[in-house]
This record gives sequence, C-alpha cells and structure tokens, in this order.
Amino acid sequence: MHLSTSVSSRLHRALAACAASCLLWLGATAAAHAAPATVTVENQTKVTRCAEEDNVSLLLRGGVRRFVVEALQPAYIDRIAQDTTAPDFSGCNFDGGDHPTDPKHRFEPRTVTLHEDADWRIVGMTLPVFWRPQQVPVEVDGRRDRGFHMIQVYRRIDGQMKEALVMYPADGYWRIKPLPLARFNDGVYGSSMLLGPVRQEGRPVVNIRDIRIHTQPDVRFELSFAGGGAARIRLAEVSRERTALEVRFSRPVRGLQPFSVLRSMYVATDNADMSEVRWLGGATKATPEVQALPDFQRAVGVSDVRFGRSEPSRHNTSAPDIRYRAFER
Repeated sequence: MHLSTSVSSRLHRALAACAASCLLWLGATAAAHAAPATVTVENQTKVTRCAEEDNVSLLLRGGVRRFVVEALQPAYIDRIAQDTTAPDFSGCNFDGGDHPTDPKHRFEPRTVTLHEDADWRIVGMTLPVFWRPQQVPVEVDGRRDRGFHMIQVYRRIDGQMKEALVMYPADGYWRIKPLPLARFNDGVYGSSMLLGPVRQEGRPVVNIRDIRIHTQPDVRFELSFAGGGAARIRLAEVSRERTALEVRFSRPVRGLQPFSVLRSMYVATDNADMSEVRWLGGATKATPEVQALPDFQRAVGVSDVRFGRSEPSRHNTSAPDIRYRAFER
C-alpha cells in the first residue's frame, strides 16, 4: 500500500513532532532523576624535562552522566605584569615540528569558516600532517564537511574575535580558555582534556564517529562516539572570567574506563601548565584539600576538583586553571 504524497508528508511531520516531544520528555525525566555524584581522580603523570609535551595525565572515573568543566583565570592573574606565551623547547628532543615518535599522516591543508555571525565564528582547519588518519564527519547548522583536525570557536569581545575553544575531531581532545583580560592582547591555552569514553591508543584518545554543531539558540556540540553512546557539550559561558562547558552523556562511562582525562605539562612548580590539585571530598565538606602534583596520587569521593597553579609559571603564565564540578548520575 502506497500513501499519497500529502498523507506521507503529514505522517512524517507527525512522527517528527512525536520524536521531538519524546526527546523533551526523556530530557525532563532524566533531569528529574539526576542525583549529585562523586568521582575518583587518579594521577598517571610521567617525569619529563620538556615543557612542550603532555606528560601529565589525570584520570576521572565514576559513571557520571552530567558535569561542568570550566577554564578559569589563574589565581595570580592580577599579579601578571608580562604574560609569557612563547614555546620552550630547551629540554625537548624536537624543536617545534612533529614529535619524533608520532605517526605521520599527510593531508591537503585548508581552513574553512563554517559559521560567522555578530557574536561567534567557527573555523575548521586541516593540518598538513597529523598523527592519526581519522577524518570525522562534521556538520554545522546542516552544512556538512569532514577531515578537520581542529574546530576553533571564537567569541566577539570589544569588537574583536577571540578564540575560546579548540577541539580536535580525530583524537577527541578539547582546549578551552577564558576571554583575555583587557590589558592582554590574548590569553594562552594550557591543559587539554578528553571528554567521553577514553581509550589508550599510543596516548589517551576518544574516538568520535561524527560531530554536529548547532549555533542556535547557543553553541553546542553533539558527538556520536565510535563505540556507541553520545554526548551533548554546550558552551554555557564564554567571558573574561571563565569558559564553561556543560557536558551530558547519553549513557555513563562505566567501570574503570575514564569519562575524562586532563592532559597537561609539568616540569617544575615554576614551569608547568598545572602544578597542584585542589579538591572537595563530597558535598558536605567545605574546605578543599590541596596537594602539589608530584605528591598527588589518588582521591576518591571527589565532588569538585581544580587543576591549577598558585604561583606564576615562567611558561604559559596566563594559562587557565581547569575545574570539574556539578557531577550528576
């Protein structure tokens, strides 16, 4: 039996409306049943003398469905007279090119503006060489493309577009930073993070099947993971104080598999993108515990954790602290 075009069209619209209402109902139900949660943080940092490689790995586990991760100005930001942002390869066995141990996959380089309006600019960039061959499909407000190694998000402030977020579709890394203070031309990234089911494939990665980016009513990323499951990551705030992401998984990452890993650099207290861990051990505890990164091993029952610095670093001085909070099951 074949339906007429008009009947088929009406049926399609009805099913679409039903699907939308069902999704809204499921979202409301999930919100109604959400409960505060705590996580475990584990340190797997390795020693290095190179200030340009990620030797810090801090794993977060706990089967959560929702949380907030934000980049905050470092506590000493008001004491910075001169921001130091230049790379430092003095202790490295490479000089700014590709890391010598990385695989090298070659691509046709290109840069594409995927969206721009009065407030936002989204840019896709393909690099000439990348360590992974994956070419993840990307859709921005219905516009389809693929093969980008970087998705950059800019926010307009004082008449200028400033980058606040970059994510890497081929290996699942994210970097965020607040908008720069007025006395600085721009801020600098520091730590990066993985959001989703993290796997070890030469280094920690999250394998992404496809990405859909929406710019209305706000900027948000919808990810499908290669192994199943999905995430919605919304830019909840982009300001001079912080850049905050609201992360929501379609299903928790269970067991010992991390749902996030913070990757960073530490050579010494005064040469690090993060040098201490500050955390709260549950909803009822108001005083945070603080440990220097080399002393920190593991914390259980964590409700709020901040990876940052109390004293200025001579490298990436204005790089933000990264804080995870508002965990929910």
